[in-house]
Amino acid sequence: MTRATAVRAVLAVAVLLVSVYITLTMSPRLGLDLQGGTRIVLQARDTATVEADRETTDRTLEVLRQRIDSLGVSEPTLTRSGEDRIIVELPDVQDPRQATEVIGRTAQLTFHAVEGPGSAKPEEKTPDGEPSDGKTPDADPATDSTPNPTPDRLTLPDEQGRLLALGEPRLSGAGVEDAKAAFDAQGGAGWAVSLEFRKGAGQDWKKLTGEAACHPAGDDRRRVAIVLDEKVISSPQVDPSVGCGAGLPSGATQITGSFSADEARDLALLIKGGALPVPVEIVEQRTVGPTLGAAAIDASAQAALIGAAATALFITVVYRLFGALAAVALGAYGVISYAALVALGVTLTLPGLAGFVLAIGMAVDANVLVFERAREECADRPKRSLRSALTTGFQKAWSAVADSNATTLIAAGLLFFLGSGPVKGFGVTLAIGVAASMFSALVIARALTEIAANSRFVSDYRGVNGIGRPGAVRTWLVRKDPKLFRKSARWLVVSAALVAVALAGIVVRGVDLGVEFTGGRLVEYSTSRPVDVETARDSIAAAGFGDAEVTTAGDGDLSVRTGKLDNDGEHALRTALAEEGGETTKVRDELIGPSLGDELRRNALIALGVAVAVQLAYLAVRFRWTFAVASVGAMVHDVVLVVGAFAWLGRPVDGIFLAALLTVIGYSVNDSVVVFDRVRELWGANRRTPLDTIARRAVLQTVPRTVNTGVGALFILVALAVLGGDSLADFALALLIGIVVGTWSSVFTAVPGALALERSAKAPPPPAPGKGKGTSRGKARATRRDPLDNGARV
Repeated sequence: MTRATAVRAVLAVAVLLVSVYITLTMSPRLGLDLQGGTRIVLQARDTATVEADRETTDRTLEVLRQRIDSLGVSEPTLTRSGEDRIIVELPDVQDPRQATEVIGRTAQLTFHAVEGPGSAKPEEKTPDGEPSDGKTPDADPATDSTPNPTPDRLTLPDEQGRLLALGEPRLSGAGVEDAKAAFDAQGGAGWAVSLEFRKGAGQDWKKLTGEAACHPAGDDRRRVAIVLDEKVISSPQVDPSVGCGAGLPSGATQITGSFSADEARDLALLIKGGALPVPVEIVEQRTVGPTLGAAAIDASAQAALIGAAATALFITVVYRLFGALAAVALGAYGVISYAALVALGVTLTLPGLAGFVLAIGMAVDANVLVFERAREECADRPKRSLRSALTTGFQKAWSAVADSNATTLIAAGLLFFLGSGPVKGFGVTLAIGVAASMFSALVIARALTEIAANSRFVSDYRGVNGIGRPGAVRTWLVRKDPKLFRKSARWLVVSAALVAVALAGIVVRGVDLGVEFTGGRLVEYSTSRPVDVETARDSIAAAGFGDAEVTTAGDGDLSVRTGKLDNDGEHALRTALAEEGGETTKVRDELIGPSLGDELRRNALIALGVAVAVQLAYLAVRFRWTFAVASVGAMVHDVVLVVGAFAWLGRPVDGIFLAALLTVIGYSVNDSVVVFDRVRELWGANRRTPLDTIARRAVLQTVPRTVNTGVGALFILVALAVLGGDSLADFALALLIGIVVGTWSSVFTAVPGALALERSAKAPPPPAPGKGKGTSRGKARATRRDPLDNGARV
């Protein structure tokens, strides 16, 4: 075993041990589409006096956090998205009516004089707004010296839970100019909150604190209560140094206490947020039932196991022992990528879960490239040692591996930066999968195969190792030597005809844009008694929803799509269905505002345009411009065919479909890169050979890799399509179509296109390997000895 092999083996074992530890000790963070719950996206709106920027949105978020905490929702999550959007995630909330009502209220911040200890008496208001029974352990008529309360005064608990009787509001949050948290090092007060009021409000504040200062220190009446949405957020005492009637001027007001830095900042945000409330509008609302998420997890797990087992069996049959070792590396890839997702705290969404499963099938790509290269080395030089052929295979496959994975990473980056919601999770999962697959192929699989190649038995019996002899497909193709590109234009005609059929579907049938791109509401229900579509449509129309579209979904479920429909309307619609179907459960609920629908549709087009431009730029740098244009042309061809297929089939085009389409773009370019990488290599070594001959040889040499990689991905996708249910069926279908047409176009669209462009191009052939920029590197490679060669010669 060489030192490099030992280092790879130790590194592989270390990473695997850490990954196994993380897998056994940490749990994944599930998105709401997998654990069930409600996700609400809020758009902050400008007012006549306030701009909805990052700062005001942050203050609004803190106010909303306090409101949602009062609902008792388990572990709610609120985050700002961009400059003026707030994402609210409420796990396990299936009926969001109360949450949306609370969220929609305008913030109310008021300042009150404290009239004394509160007592819950029959005619007083309690925090929940209900009359009390008058019983309280703190009320003692014989000793209560509190002045007679006004009949409608507000009684609220302070920060410690003690009831306080509050007077009428003396000023509102609109009078607050600013509230800042600062550390008072000189005065020794620690963290404090400084208040500044507007001109008129400053006089009201001075009067309020001056009146409170007339009461003795320690008396509740010397306090001032700051109330946000009928909750006391602070009730400080006026400092003893302030005299009766003097009050506190605006700029000199400071709230002190045993605040931590976070507590002081939160209080400042709440006070300032109440001062500048920003109205919010619900632009997106999604509700997923817990059974749907659990079913998606089970289906994805089954698809992953079945697809991975089929892929492992396939590469073992094709590549024998080395294929079995690659299957072991594939299992290690699954553990490493899962551990990376968990350790990085990535929220696993439904598209992300599908991406994780899909990446298992694509992870064999690098191994297939290496093994096919090693087979070529063994065929060209039969007496070469197995270890030397394997090492050369890794070296020669590196450029194709790097370029193909780079194009997939570009697609993943576009999904993350230009996608929305769960689609971002798919981009993150895909990127992590690419990195993990590179590690499993170039470190784990290489260490295992190099150790095996050192065995005399494996080296001598070439039928056992799997790379000592050329594959049956390659042997058959080389023997037949079909003249694929003698008339290359005919392949372009076939591709143009396919594009015409796809465009006809788009024009004639139209593209069924999902509610995510059009706006509106889509709700899926499950009923305890079977209900046919016509009966359900009549029941819904009788309830006043005549424009609703009713279709079947899943196993007997009903899908209802409408235009504008609020939560009360959805409740009435569900009640109407329950009259016919018995107990009616909401399985899935998506509400998209019209403005967000337009934005998502626009962003989808931008994402596709950027994908084309970025891939073109990358390929133009890495290859000749003719190869780059041909690859991008084939990619556009694939996109049009997938969209056209969905138009003819009447399948919806939504955010999940966009994720699949961007993945198809990466896969299509991936295939073209492998072919053109071989064209560049062969053309540089045979500069006088006609390009169509070079292209034919390159295609015949790379067909086994293209087919074997595609079959590995197809196993996974078929399992997802069959087992994934409605949630993943369209995603898997789009990728199935994309992989088939991508495999076709990489050979019969991209290559003929490049040949046509090269006829008019004036650029010379690429330099031969080892010349030009890479001369010194090429010489170094040429003089590198076989690791098993001791250098002795006769």
